[in-house]
Amino acid sequence: MVFEKKRQADLKTTDTVIGESSICEGKFVTEASLRIEGQLIGDIECAGDIVIGEHAVVHSNIQAREVIIAGKVKGNVTTKGKLTVMSTGELIGNIQVLSFVVQEGGIFQGSSHMRTAAGTVEEMDKNVSKINGASSGKSRKEEQPLASAN
Repeated sequence: MVFEKKRQADLKTTDTVIGESSICEGKFVTEASLRIEGQLIGDIECAGDIVIGEHAVVHSNIQAREVIIAGKVKGNVTTKGKLTVMSTGELIGNIQVLSFVVQEGGIFQGSSHMRTAAGTVEEMDKNVSKINGASSGKSRKEEQPLASAN
């Protein structure tokens, strides 16, 4: 069966659930939100949110709007919004996110890069350096530190 028109996905609803007894391998791409309760091996690209259940095991690089991890994830995570590692969650990998929360008991091993709505902190530093360099001839790193209040 061939679909002529692609339906518009609602990013707030969970369109796909990978059940606890399921094992999936390969690249997974979805426009709506995704809930994983089973096992998934392969990269995930999701325009919506991803919830990784308490018993889930995921070996994947993940790109999504927001991610909640209650199970185990091994791989890098990139979000446009918030990443939450619940008290039962474990994340082994690097992250690039707007906001990051690890509940007490949650595990995170890796490096983190925080972004703002404008971009990564490194991109902001470059932009500030360009602005400061153009106006004062100094980069941000050459500026004098603020005096401490004693």
